[in-house]
Amino acid sequence: MPFSPSNISSASMPAPISDSERLARLQRLRASMAKAGVIGLLLGSTESLRYFTGLVWHQSERLLGALVTEKGLTYIVPGFEKSRVETLPHLEGEIAIWQEEESPAELISALLGPKGMLALDDALPLFAYHALAKAIGSERLVDGARLIRDLRLLKSPAEIALIQYAMDLTLEVHRRAHAIMKPGIRASEVVRYIDEQHRALGAEIGSTFGIVSFGEATSLPHGADGDQVLEKDQAILVDTGTRLDGYHSDLTRTYMLDEPDAAFARIWQIERQAQQAVFDAAQLGAPCQSLDDAARAALALHGLGPDYAVPGLPHRAGHGLGLEIHEEPYIVRGNATPLAPGMCFSNEPMIVVPGRFGIRLEDHITMTETGPRWFTEPAKSPTEPFA
Repeated sequence: MPFSPSNISSASMPAPISDSERLARLQRLRASMAKAGVIGLLLGSTESLRYFTGLVWHQSERLLGALVTEKGLTYIVPGFEKSRVETLPHLEGEIAIWQEEESPAELISALLGPKGMLALDDALPLFAYHALAKAIGSERLVDGARLIRDLRLLKSPAEIALIQYAMDLTLEVHRRAHAIMKPGIRASEVVRYIDEQHRALGAEIGSTFGIVSFGEATSLPHGADGDQVLEKDQAILVDTGTRLDGYHSDLTRTYMLDEPDAAFARIWQIERQAQQAVFDAAQLGAPCQSLDDAARAALALHGLGPDYAVPGLPHRAGHGLGLEIHEEPYIVRGNATPLAPGMCFSNEPMIVVPGRFGIRLEDHITMTETGPRWFTEPAKSPTEPFA
C-alpha cells in the first residue's frame, strides 16, 4: 500500500538499484541477444545505459556509450572524458577511448570484428547511426528496441518501490500546493513552491517539471505560455513529478477551491468515472488498447467524443513510466501489448472542453500478480483532490 505522508522520510526511502540487479539485467539481455542472433548491442548516452550499467551521461555530439557482447562490457568514451567516467558509478567494464580526430564508429567496428550483427539502442541519435552504417555497413545494423524495451517494460520489486516512494512524495507536494492556493497567487509562485517542497521532502533534483494552469488554460493539456494569476471560481490544474534514483513520479490533480458550477462538477465526475473505467479494464492479459477503449466508452455514455473529438479526450489514456516519464507500455488505440505483472503506467483520460476548462486526474497503476494496484489513491471530489 502507498505510504502515508508521515512516513515520507529518508529513513523509509528504498534502496537504489543494486549492481547485482544490473548484472542480472545484462544476463537477460545477453540471452535475448543470442536468441536474436546478434553479437553486440550498442547503448548510447540514454536511460538504457543507466538501466543496464548505472552510468548516467547526457547526450551530446560526442558519442559515449557501452558495447555489450556475449561476455564483455566495454564503455566507448571520448579520451578526455575517461577520467570523469572513472569517477562515476557504473558497472565494472573495459573503457575504450577515441580521440577528437578519431571516429567512435570505427572504434566500435574494430571491437566488434568483421562479422556479425550489431543491435542499436533505439534512442541513439541519427548521426551515430549514419557513422556506424559507414564504418560497419548498414546491412549489419539492426534495431535493438525490443531487446531493450521488453526488459525495461517489466519493473522489478526494487524499481516499483522507488516509483512508489517518488509518487508518495509528489502526492504530499500536491497536498502542500493545494494548501497555499488562493485568489491572486501566480502560477510561477506555485511552480517554485512545488520545486522547493520536492527538495524539502528529499528529492535532490526538485521537480522534474511543473505545470500549473488556471481557468481556461486548464483546457491546454501541457499548459499555457506566460504567468497566470488565479481568480476566484477558476479551475486549477497542477501536474508535477520528481525522480528517485532515476525513477519518475507524475501526478495531476484538477479542482476548484469553492463549490463549482454544475458544468464543471458534471465533467469532473465523468472524468473520474473514465479513470475508474481504465482501472477496471486493467486486467492481466488485457491488451493496452482496451483500456483506452474503456475510457472513451465511459465518455461516450455522456455524449463526449467520439474518438479524439472535443469536448472529450484528445490524446491517449496513459503512458508507461520508469526511467523515462513517457515510455512503454502506451495506453493507446492500436497497442495490442497484453498487460503483465511489473508493468507501470499512467491513468489520465483528460477531458477537454475547449475555451472553458480541462480536467485531468492522473494517477498511476502497477500490474501485480493478481491485477491492477493504484500507486496513489484517486481524487475524492471537485473540491477534495485527495482521497
